[in-house]
Amino acid sequence: MITRALSSLPYEIIEDEDVRIPVSDGTRLAARIWRPAGSESLPVPGIVEYIPYRKRDLTSVRDSVHHPYLAGHGYACVRVDLRGSGESEGVLADEYLEQEQQDAEDVLAWLAGRPWCSGRTGMMGLSWGGFAALQVAARKPPSLGAIVISSFTDDRFADDMHYMGGCLLSDNIAESGTMFGEATMPPDPALVGERWRDLWRERLENCSLWAEQWLRHQRRDSYWRHASVSEDYAGVRCPVLASSGWADGYSNAVTRLLARLDVPCRGLIGPWSHKYPHLGEPGPAIGYLQEVVRWWDYWLKDVDNGVLDGPVLRTWMQESVPPSTSYEDRPGRWVGEAEWPSPHVRPTEYALARHRLARPGESVAEEQLSVASPLSVGQFAGKWASYSAPPDLPYDQREEDGGSLVFDTDVLTERCEILGAPRVRLRVSADRPVAMVAARLSDIARDGRATRVTYGLLNLTHRDGHEEPKPLAPGEECTVDFELNGVAQAFPAGHRIRLALSTSYWPLAWPPPEPVTLNVRTGASALTLPVRPTGEPDEVPPEEFGEPEGTPPVPTTQVSQPEQAWTVSRDLVEYRSALDVVKNSGTIRYDDIGLEITRDVHERYTWVADDFCSPVAETSWTVTFERDDWLVRTETYTRVSCTPEEFVIDAQLDGFEGQRRLVSRNWHRRVPRDLL
Repeated sequence: MITRALSSLPYEIIEDEDVRIPVSDGTRLAARIWRPAGSESLPVPGIVEYIPYRKRDLTSVRDSVHHPYLAGHGYACVRVDLRGSGESEGVLADEYLEQEQQDAEDVLAWLAGRPWCSGRTGMMGLSWGGFAALQVAARKPPSLGAIVISSFTDDRFADDMHYMGGCLLSDNIAESGTMFGEATMPPDPALVGERWRDLWRERLENCSLWAEQWLRHQRRDSYWRHASVSEDYAGVRCPVLASSGWADGYSNAVTRLLARLDVPCRGLIGPWSHKYPHLGEPGPAIGYLQEVVRWWDYWLKDVDNGVLDGPVLRTWMQESVPPSTSYEDRPGRWVGEAEWPSPHVRPTEYALARHRLARPGESVAEEQLSVASPLSVGQFAGKWASYSAPPDLPYDQREEDGGSLVFDTDVLTERCEILGAPRVRLRVSADRPVAMVAARLSDIARDGRATRVTYGLLNLTHRDGHEEPKPLAPGEECTVDFELNGVAQAFPAGHRIRLALSTSYWPLAWPPPEPVTLNVRTGASALTLPVRPTGEPDEVPPEEFGEPEGTPPVPTTQVSQPEQAWTVSRDLVEYRSALDVVKNSGTIRYDDIGLEITRDVHERYTWVADDFCSPVAETSWTVTFERDDWLVRTETYTRVSCTPEEFVIDAQLDGFEGQRRLVSRNWHRRVPRDLL
């Protein structure tokens, strides 16, 4: 996991395994704290990681790698479980609520007042923890001096796993299933005693159906604007170290913060999936915790260590690779930009011609090309956000391209590198009032293999914004302009660059209610690439990052083996197709606490022929906790289907103590489609 697991650090560490932090309404949140020995007499800054994923067990391995490391460099690290998760009291009802953020402010105030804390604090986190840190920073709590965030966003509607370009992502449903499972897990009686059953029953009986909440907000309304920092970047007044990976779904927010925050901000984007950079997959992983210590030292200890010297953005320029659903390492090099947006990056426009991308400056005749994609386009799209387990990156795009409009450059005579977000401008009309377009940029090798580099989606009813979608007038042309996900990618000489357009991209995104024929007008449509000339200085020496470091992880034993699968299947008699994703962790024993946890997770996405109302998304979680005579199990299941007018949600929850079902609940909900 870590190249160098360090047992010797500058400070000896004291660990408090279970501390209860009271918040304003009397609820107590559970925390685990690592701090330097002697901090009672020589107080140190405090660092909070605030997430709902169970400090006691499920994140304990990862936590043990970086929190003791930071504590050993002179910080009090406080890992807090959100209200209603782990051993914290209450119910976890939804993400990023006002109550959640108020609780975080209470935690920071509590921490700043500890005798072993200097009164200066920071927040850090990946994913939910990164969201939380950025959102709380915008509330300007007095002790918060800096944040370190990974895999986050500033826009909850369009750049999270919910509604990319106004299109419903299947990750919306998968993540709601994840949180359905997470929010209904029991606290550990070894820490809370006999209260565990009452606390668990409260969670089971009061949990909400996250899938329904998210589906009832299909446009960018006040629900999504809440806690979206993009509403007011000026709210963030503390320095930000932001990172993500090109294989993740959250890379765009890094460059947006660099462009829009009015505080010191540094960005780091590697080739990674949804991982901390010191655990990064695909590699290379980097010595990220060393970077974090330098950031905290500068902002929370006033150490003049030059942390603001050098580029504001450091990123991995990826080399061309054959298509694969996973990579151990991505070849490439680190490049840097002294400012962002970068004056080095030159927008270069390629007009869409008949099945080709015209050379920059070439005049192109206008003509109309049409595409009506089958539902099978998207089966090799991979996940919106890669987790690297099971392998979940996009595969060879040639089958996808067969159901798409395809535009290729000439064979490149010299290397081309891009850095930033490509843009697509399309002059289009459709024969239905609701339609979508998926735009994919691929690297085409000499042998024809197509590796997807980046992509973007647009629900065409959201062409004028996500707040007030409008139906299309069938047959009436309009111009739409949208970004693809940002990327750093090199295309070698001898390859071609391909733009492919499709009218469906299932199961990555839910299709429109009817098949659509989309007409695209050449000449009036174009692809703009953010070209970074290869002669520009890189500014990042190869030795910039050290090897990944951390402290030794807590011991675990893999009692039964995990099972992972990503299977696409087709029945050519009934014309049924399916994508099955299996993410079973097997049984893991947490040796230090004598607890065994088994997680069985299955996602299934199905469709029939080209029936656009046949897609179904299902996600199921079964989680078992066992220690001595304590045996509990939660089973959660969510199924989303549709009609032309509605989404239909069926869900069930069962909580078992031993073989006795303690709580059983069922949901059946119908949610109107809102131009989706």
